[in-house]
Amino acid sequence: MENKDAINDEISLRDMILKIKDWYNYIRSKWIIIFLAGLIGSALGLSYSFIKKPIYTATVSFALEDEKAGGGLGGALGLASSFGLDVGGSGGGMFTSSNLTELFKSRTMVEASLLSPVVVDGKTISLAEMYIQNNKWRDSWNDNPKYKNIKFLPEQDRKNFTRAQDSILGTIYNSLSKGALNVAQKDKKVSIITIDVSSTNELFSKFFCEALTKQVGKFYIETKSKKARINMSILERQVDSIRGELNGAITGVAVANDNTFNLNPALNVRRAPSARRQVDVQANTAILTELVKQSELAKVALRKETPLIQVIDKPILPLAKEKFGKLKGLVVGGFLFGFFAFLYLIVKKVIKELI
Repeated sequence: MENKDAINDEISLRDMILKIKDWYNYIRSKWIIIFLAGLIGSALGLSYSFIKKPIYTATVSFALEDEKAGGGLGGALGLASSFGLDVGGSGGGMFTSSNLTELFKSRTMVEASLLSPVVVDGKTISLAEMYIQNNKWRDSWNDNPKYKNIKFLPEQDRKNFTRAQDSILGTIYNSLSKGALNVAQKDKKVSIITIDVSSTNELFSKFFCEALTKQVGKFYIETKSKKARINMSILERQVDSIRGELNGAITGVAVANDNTFNLNPALNVRRAPSARRQVDVQANTAILTELVKQSELAKVALRKETPLIQVIDKPILPLAKEKFGKLKGLVVGGFLFGFFAFLYLIVKKVIKELI
């Protein structure tokens, strides 16, 4: 029995060696096919490196301002609250770092940025129009009357867009949001957010990155300071109204005094209009004083809300460029085609043996 096991093991090992030798001879006999496949792959990879346009990446990094009000400002807000006035405070709880990154990638902010004006070759156009020109879409639109006359003017009212314009903007948004636009917070412990915009046009990457940052910053400021702006606007109208009433009361006192000039001291009833006007002057003066205080506190609260985004780094030309190199094209193309040719030959032999 032991002799039989030894013989079987010897036969199995010999069969395995013969099998490996057979496969080696087979692959060796097909080296020309593998070599030609690699050569074709290298040629295609080199051609791709010439055709492939370089990718330019513009980067903006910014930090969120600390929202905690302290020191003198906290005291001022407390004093305003004692007057029964809501002067704003922190109206931006929704704008945490994670929410803000999603806001940058929202369709509303991206499309609003695409309608921002830029100067290209001495002409003022929108970023959407610049994107269309870069991708040469109008060459295919000339034969289509539906798109031929479509224009995206700078700062054009979004509400007046046609269905075709909405469709084009949606296509641009989808293209930018899938890889071209990247917003991330590098470290959760650090409130610094980085925006990367990549495209084949260096100026578009720079302009769009700056426009998006400006657009989101504007929306951020308006939203966070909305309550403070409303309160300040109401207070300013009240101050103007009371000041008008006070001026009218002062004029009324002067008129009443003129009417009672050299009046008989025994006729006190004639002095009643002047006394009433004096009371109006005193009351309006007290009200105006308090309103002016509250108005100034509202202005302090509004200033506290801006600026809310502090830009740290801006995109500076020349931008970082990522290019598919010629050597990379040769190596990657040759390896991939050679490897696939090798796999094809292996599968072909296995199928032939099974049949």
